[in-house]
Amino acid sequence: MAELAGKRVAMLLAKDFEDSEATDPKQYLETRGAEVVIVGLDRQPITGKKGTVLQPDKTIDEVTVEEFDALVIPGGGSPENLRIDDRAVAFTRAFVESGKPVAAICHGPQLLISADVLRGRTVTCVKKIRDDVKNAGAIYVDEAVVIDGNLITSRVPADLPFFDQAIAEALARVPARGD
Repeated sequence: MAELAGKRVAMLLAKDFEDSEATDPKQYLETRGAEVVIVGLDRQPITGKKGTVLQPDKTIDEVTVEEFDALVIPGGGSPENLRIDDRAVAFTRAFVESGKPVAAICHGPQLLISADVLRGRTVTCVKKIRDDVKNAGAIYVDEAVVIDGNLITSRVPADLPFFDQAIAEALARVPARGD
């Protein structure tokens, strides 16, 4: 299957990511022809909560929004570690403002909160941060996947089949980049 051939996806990661929330969308998108680029704060290998180790392809300093078609923000402890880095927050804000798909699962919306892009948007997330997204001005709903414009959000690993499919469908609608 190559319906996503030529599409490039940035996956923003830091330590303690929820393993399946990174590996599952990565595999799903790659089997459909997309290139998933792991973007880290530096070049050091990134270890997930359950021991998965992913090597960054690029650092946050080496990427621009223009070179990607979508952004994926896995949950776990990664968003908490990313949200304190001004570069990651600025990249996320610029991505949301670009209109391209931005997908966040579980604790992923913590990075969207810090980027100040949730006001008036309908989203879901892990229940532990639902009050945080509400306080950031979002409308919280408890559903497997919520799509509001270019934002795609999901709650927990059990929602991954819906999350992955929503990302692929949104990615398929993104016009080709003028590389």
